[in-house]
Amino acid sequence: MRDTAGWTDKTIAAGRESLAGRRRGLRALFPFAGPAVVASVAYMDPGNFATNIESGARYGYLLLWVVVLANLVAMLFQSLSARLGIVTGKSLAEQCRDHFPKPVVWAMWTLSEIAAMATDLAEFLGAGIGLSLLFGLPLMASLGVVGVATYAVLQLQGFGFRPMELVIAGFVAVIGGSYFIELVIAPPDWKAVAYHSIAPALAGPHSVMLAVGIVGATVMPHAIYLHSSLTKNRVPVHNDEERRRALKFSNVEVLVALGLAGLVNMAMTAMAAAAFHPEHADVASIETAYKTLIPLLGGAAAGVFLTSLLASGFSSSVVGTIAGQGIMQDFVHFTIPLWLRRLVTMIPAFVVVGLGVDATQALVLSQVVLSLVVPVPLIALILLTSRRDVMGDFVNGVFGRAMAGLAAGIVVALNLFLLAQAAGLAEAP
Repeated sequence: MRDTAGWTDKTIAAGRESLAGRRRGLRALFPFAGPAVVASVAYMDPGNFATNIESGARYGYLLLWVVVLANLVAMLFQSLSARLGIVTGKSLAEQCRDHFPKPVVWAMWTLSEIAAMATDLAEFLGAGIGLSLLFGLPLMASLGVVGVATYAVLQLQGFGFRPMELVIAGFVAVIGGSYFIELVIAPPDWKAVAYHSIAPALAGPHSVMLAVGIVGATVMPHAIYLHSSLTKNRVPVHNDEERRRALKFSNVEVLVALGLAGLVNMAMTAMAAAAFHPEHADVASIETAYKTLIPLLGGAAAGVFLTSLLASGFSSSVVGTIAGQGIMQDFVHFTIPLWLRRLVTMIPAFVVVGLGVDATQALVLSQVVLSLVVPVPLIALILLTSRRDVMGDFVNGVFGRAMAGLAAGIVVALNLFLLAQAAGLAEAP
């Protein structure tokens, strides 16, 4: 979408200057910055708050390695998704539609819609919880306010891609800044952070479920589909040399944006470990975390926590709706009005609240659902980027395929272990 007002068209023109080699340094990168920042919101959504807070409170720094691993997997697949969009000019969903059998495409779309519902449940509930705690509103009323507010932000799409990216980047800055402040207020044990970031360990069946939830909250199906959609034809490329330059800019952005998202996730877990573990290891909900923070660290810390949660919920809900629209259109060539999609994806959150289900547990379970769905786009992305008829000279090499296969295998193995555990066939170490 291009806007005659200027921001988007100026970005495209600046991107052409960068591809022609007439821009250097950060000025060359800036026109291509945006897709990874938007995608990174999916890695800092309320589902991350729920899983990271519970893991930090219950297990201290023990599961930090899962956060690091999940973020590395996310970096790999987001870069592959961006690569597919830049090289082919088509999104992952469009390529699936073009190259996979029709029944497979419809099955993938169905699973993607389930993932979108689970995603929006987490994002919508998280923003609603934050608003409810901040202003003392009933949760149901807060959900209504969030629904209206996110729909208003979505109207920015009519002005082109750049205004929306800048607003999302602002939300990301609020989330990151909030957790920097939290770490100053409640400094963690940095030696424990460093050790557990690289030392795999589990502590019973519930830690396995949380580990899978962390993966589900980090490696998001809709973000993988969305990234290729955001990079396709963002700045028109006319030859392989321009594609190589665009890929270089994209990879740098993925490294920076998702690296920062990973640090925020680690900060969430470390803050919860420092503030709650082991004296308040039973803190397993966002509401309890907020109420416990007030006497422990003061109202300022609790207020900063809610600010980051609100920014996360609003921004991720907006991004999730945009992704859902694109997935439906690219998979099955079908679109529905934006207001209708926003309404449909909000329904599960209202049902959860209406039935009196614990909101934070619903968030954690939604992340487990996402983790079970995410292998589908991962495998599709590996298959498509490994095909020369799709990627041409930019086909994924042997090393790239091996790394992507290993990463997808880890995710699938975690999911299979969770299913085996649920069936009583396996026990966590």
